[in-house]
Amino acid sequence: MTRRLLVLLALLSLLVPGTAAAAPAIVGGTNADQPYPFAVSLHSASGKLFCAGALIAPTWVVTAAHCAFDKTPPTISVRAGTNESGQGGEVGQVAGIVVNPAFNTQSPAGDIALLRLTAPVAAAPIGLATAAAPGTATRILGWGQTCPKLNCGDIPTTLQQLDTQIVEGSKCTSVFDGTAELCTDNPGGRSGACFGDSGGPEIVREGDHWLLVGVTSRPGNNDPECATAPSIYTSVVAYAPWIAEKTKA
Repeated sequence: MTRRLLVLLALLSLLVPGTAAAAPAIVGGTNADQPYPFAVSLHSASGKLFCAGALIAPTWVVTAAHCAFDKTPPTISVRAGTNESGQGGEVGQVAGIVVNPAFNTQSPAGDIALLRLTAPVAAAPIGLATAAAPGTATRILGWGQTCPKLNCGDIPTTLQQLDTQIVEGSKCTSVFDGTAELCTDNPGGRSGACFGDSGGPEIVREGDHWLLVGVTSRPGNNDPECATAPSIYTSVVAYAPWIAEKTKA
């Protein structure tokens, strides 16, 4: 491994508790104020939540590559159509995992993966946004830790939300690819993604519906404490052609 890759994997390991690459959860958020049927919780074979994702078609979920690259389909199940990670909605099984080929290289890009389900789920999927620029108001979703230090408390069972915005990439001081990633603000200097949120959706409002603009990737700085700086999200806008190619019938 190159030094740059080692640094990247070290940052990813701050995000998913109990795994080689842990996921962030939302600090400073609130309980979801509406249904988000497209928000998907990812569970291990034992039923433990380890990441999140977004339903983009009846048989496809998009998540972070570091949530899926070391997994096999039988070890992952998804729960969709509910704001509760442990009940309601429907449980789907994974038939295939597609990790972006740019992941795990010298580039920080490529932290995105697709999960193909064995059967369609009834929950309504979310469409993909077509633009993402600094100043865009966004909302992040996740079931991650709500306090900023690793293992400082239990993760919530109810989906959390936080209103934020895309900011200039220079505010993310970790390795950052402005062509394929989004630097997402930490409102008040102490709110944002944390342990348990990886792969979760970053969404934008368009009229009466939401569109997916990004998925939670990693901290925007080298601090092991969450939300001390903006967070880095993989841009689904940048990867839309790849997503379309892999999910076409």
